[in-house]
Amino acid sequence: MASNKLRIYLKAYDHTLLDESAKRIAESAKKSGAIVAGPMPLPTKIRKYTVLRSVHVNKDSREQFEMRVHRRMIELVNSTDKAISSLTSVHLPAGVGIEIKQV
Repeated sequence: MASNKLRIYLKAYDHTLLDESAKRIAESAKKSGAIVAGPMPLPTKIRKYTVLRSVHVNKDSREQFEMRVHRRMIELVNSTDKAISSLTSVHLPAGVGIEIKQV
């Protein structure tokens, strides 16, 4: 798998955890000899929910909630087998999702 291009997508609700995880992944990939581009911030997905405060009366009284999903992308240009194996040893905190795609 020499000279492959990998894209690592990270998702989390907390941007501080996400930035720490992206930094850890980038450092471990650099130590293994891969060329790292990123972490690049991707657009934050915002989901908004509007709920009635009272079920039977006061239609005008509503409450709004939102859920933000922060995303980052890291690209490994010349990833080697050593770089890929070093990615599996990185411990990510709970709440951070990771997806690895080969380009």
